[in-house]
Amino acid sequence: MPSDPTKPLLRLTPQNNRPRPVGAPRYVPPPEAYDLARQRAQIGPKFNRLREALTRGDALELRTDPSALAPERLLVFEVRGTVNEFANAIQRVPGLELVDEEELVAEDGDKDPVAYLLMPDIEALKQLESLWTRWQRDRLIVGETPWRAVFSLLRDLRPWGPQDRVQPLDAVELAEEIEDLEPDVLVRLEVELIYRPSAANGTEAEDEVRAAVAARGGQVVSRARIDDIAYHALLVDLPAWAVRQIVDREIDGMAGLDPVLHIRPQSLATSIPLADPEPADEIRAGVPPVASPILALLDGVPVAAHPLLSDHVIVDDLFELEPEALVANRRHGTAMASLIVHGDRNRGEAALPRRIHVVPVLGNHDAFPANRLIVDVIYLALSRMRQGDEPTAPDVLIVNLSLGNRRRPFHGQLSAWARLLDRLAYHFGCLFLVSAGNNESPFGVPAFLTGAAFEDADAETRATAMIEALGAIVADRRLFAPAETINGVTIGACNEDAIEPAARGGASIHVDPFPALRTANPSSALGPGFARSVKPDILMPGSREHVHVVRTHDHVDVRPSGASRVAGLKVAAPPSGGIENQQGYTSGTSAATALASRTCHRIHDALEAAYGENFTNLTHMQRSVLLKALLVHPAHWPQDTAAALRSVLGPTDNRRHVQQKDNIRRFLGYGWVDADEATACAEDRATFWAVGTLERDRVATVHVPVPQCMSGQARLHSLSATLAWFTPVSPGRKRYRNCRLKILEPDGLDALAVNAHGDQPDMNQTNRGTLYTRVWRGDRAPVVGPNMLVPLHVQRDPDQSSAIDDPIPFGLAVTVAMPGMIGLYEEIRQRLQPRIPAGGGPGPG
Repeated sequence: MPSDPTKPLLRLTPQNNRPRPVGAPRYVPPPEAYDLARQRAQIGPKFNRLREALTRGDALELRTDPSALAPERLLVFEVRGTVNEFANAIQRVPGLELVDEEELVAEDGDKDPVAYLLMPDIEALKQLESLWTRWQRDRLIVGETPWRAVFSLLRDLRPWGPQDRVQPLDAVELAEEIEDLEPDVLVRLEVELIYRPSAANGTEAEDEVRAAVAARGGQVVSRARIDDIAYHALLVDLPAWAVRQIVDREIDGMAGLDPVLHIRPQSLATSIPLADPEPADEIRAGVPPVASPILALLDGVPVAAHPLLSDHVIVDDLFELEPEALVANRRHGTAMASLIVHGDRNRGEAALPRRIHVVPVLGNHDAFPANRLIVDVIYLALSRMRQGDEPTAPDVLIVNLSLGNRRRPFHGQLSAWARLLDRLAYHFGCLFLVSAGNNESPFGVPAFLTGAAFEDADAETRATAMIEALGAIVADRRLFAPAETINGVTIGACNEDAIEPAARGGASIHVDPFPALRTANPSSALGPGFARSVKPDILMPGSREHVHVVRTHDHVDVRPSGASRVAGLKVAAPPSGGIENQQGYTSGTSAATALASRTCHRIHDALEAAYGENFTNLTHMQRSVLLKALLVHPAHWPQDTAAALRSVLGPTDNRRHVQQKDNIRRFLGYGWVDADEATACAEDRATFWAVGTLERDRVATVHVPVPQCMSGQARLHSLSATLAWFTPVSPGRKRYRNCRLKILEPDGLDALAVNAHGDQPDMNQTNRGTLYTRVWRGDRAPVVGPNMLVPLHVQRDPDQSSAIDDPIPFGLAVTVAMPGMIGLYEEIRQRLQPRIPAGGGPGPG
């Protein structure tokens, strides 16, 4: 049944915070060690060269040989199994610096751990060589035994070199940028340095890179060092001839400098379509909101004087971008602000009751500031809002980032931007909503030989061919940084808008690829995320995106068509053609993210109306993680869409259901979200919320009431639960995500006659991020006694880092539903009296 705003979400309180039960540890077979002969043959020569140079006392020889193990050089340790033993081992050697680690997971699920270790001086190298020698002779002493596992599992050991500093995609981008340039024309680049915890060491490394830039006729434009995320970078101009050295990975070029971690082209902002401008229709007058903003928009400069926005936005032009942004070019910020405040104007929804805080971080033509590193811009913007003597937006707890770096698709390694959001989410207690990104490049659809065949195909045939085509290029349509964020929620674009089918006439070359399915738009970036976590997290409306044929050869190539009045979301727009109060149509993941942020605000408004200070007095962190849980909670895979993806992408063997689900969640994440369902209950559906805190190795229990009216009813019904939290993160440590929570399989499922539902991510997939969601469903008659409760146990698993002792706040959303069962909600509400009054309104909580 439709959601009913007079039926607010119901509050539960976690109880019985107790120690986590400790059972027998699960046996994990150790990885197979390499034999000594192999290690001597593969790794030994590198240590032999090191020993010879050390014997001669010639450290300079090591530094001048780019392939040698040398002081002040980053070493790459590729190991079998896990980096835990490695991280433990280096703690035994004073002075060694573990710069970072990652576990790259291949398509078949095998882990390929890599650790990065900086050798700070010649003494550290001597100790490393001594350990290697004693290991070969089986003479490691007490305290050194972890090195036995390191050396026996070491697959390779090498210095960080030019091939690592310049990734293939970055090299291609740079090569295209300098293709037609004269040798001395300056090109802007981002140079990320190996982060050194010591400020003095960092300054020394930066000075070396600055000198190298100047020696090549370049200049440093800007710099940033953010200790919280182990980030140190320079924005530099280099002549095209020096960039060619970088592209070619020449050891004598910038790519050969030891302090350099990565060299990349300057970040390039994602864009949005804004089409079919027209005079804005009637704008309803209302009372300007006065309450302090709880939502911030980091985006382009909006047209703040637009009648749809003038009473609803506060613009803090921290970076003085407004003067340079021509009013006619202010598309992105205007559209996003409009969607957050009003939603898709085709739906005629009420404006939000609070103003939103806007910090422009895009300049003219909605581009990143030319003279700043975007990570630094975002860091300064967020810090100004939430910290210092006079924070500009101290109550903000929802932050919309409909932005991304088109030049940084996610390929397993977290971007500094994502690390920043993860850190600040936990530090400030802010929920970041991030767009997945749009890939609007054409792609082939091999099933059709001609454009006419493609356009004339029936809906099922065309949809099958499109899924097959997109499934073949998922590696080319990955998330754009910072969409891989662990603590944030990443939003993909669903092919949905409010335009009536009768209004979708127009040119036949624009074809709806999925007329009968609710799924991700063809341009919407696909998952997975970091450590193969579920990404995008959810889908929100991004318009019913059409495609058109752009080329025919041995098959057709198609391209997403962009927004229009027949496929788009209606938003405020900059003036054009002499008309001031314009509106237009937009689409994509940026728009979907704005609608997700609006939904979070609506959830907050509903809880504030129902519970008053009992809700608003919760901490920023508690409210943020609760909004995160409630936003994602209604997400589900549409049954027909999941079936189509499973049928086309396979595998056909149903015993390989984990791989089937993996293919589905790349497109759908946790699923499509009905915004109204996130904010209120219905006659036949009761949604509960709870916030709690878990210390290390503890379990909290939430008792969920089940209405007796469900008893004996052999009809579809369900129990669903979503858990959300923010994890502390540790860049440069042995584990990035430090805290893991989960919902244990609840007792009482037999009496409730439900089982784990098949159309949802596998438990091993949902357990990789900071959201944990499960659905149990059945159609047999449950047996429900008076005052029946289902205990849901929320457990904090052993932490990945012994350094994290902080209590972890969590938000929990739970729903009991039986479609068509009138009175279900009312029976539960009566049991919870006097916690929630009928019809909403402030209650005692």
